[in-house]
Amino acid sequence: MTLNFFEIAFSFPEILGQSGGLTLDFSKIVPNVPFILQGIWVTLAFTLVSAIIGFSWGTVLSIFKISNIKPLKWFADFYTSLFRGTPLILQLALVYFSTPQLIGYAIPPFQAGVITFSLNSAAYTSETIRGGIMAVDRGQREAAMTLGVKYPLMMWDIILPQAFKNILPSLVNESIALLKESSLVSTVGALDLMRRGQIVAAEKFIYFEPLILVGIVYYVMVTGFTWLAEYLERRMRLSD
Repeated sequence: MTLNFFEIAFSFPEILGQSGGLTLDFSKIVPNVPFILQGIWVTLAFTLVSAIIGFSWGTVLSIFKISNIKPLKWFADFYTSLFRGTPLILQLALVYFSTPQLIGYAIPPFQAGVITFSLNSAAYTSETIRGGIMAVDRGQREAAMTLGVKYPLMMWDIILPQAFKNILPSLVNESIALLKESSLVSTVGALDLMRRGQIVAAEKFIYFEPLILVGIVYYVMVTGFTWLAEYLERRMRLSD
């Protein structure tokens, strides 16, 4: 006997209920919650280290981009186009899987992720910082040059502090994106929050409960980052 579409659609929930497909039981993962939550520290450490390195390297690249030295400018522009023009997961795969072939050393998953995300984040951050530098009143530079302030000191003490104040929201958005994208390191075996949720799901043969828990934790962390950024932004405004 052939069932039409509506008969199948209305009977589908009943079929799933009989097979246990709609049964949700978060108590099954309670013993595994500490194991999953341990991934928070891995995720935060990975994000923090990648953000610091990426921010530092991105600052150097942004200075290259506004430099009058053509090779430095060309290098920074090519670097940015290369990392912005290829998928992040491809870059991660190249660093993790291709490095042993090239240099004979197997990079641990955490280190491979930090290298990849730092290099990738620097490409995007450099454009943000460059925009912040260019937004600083040109009179600031001219005044510094008139006073005989050397270029490195001028950038460090005068231009960059003003630029960072203007681009703080953009830098926070980049950090939040880095936090969420860090889940990609689970593809190379790093025991971050996402990977631990997948392990529990595979062991328990249930996916909704552990992955929903992982999603909630990510949401809480992102919300915390946002509140911290808003607090820093208010403090910087008060200091003007």
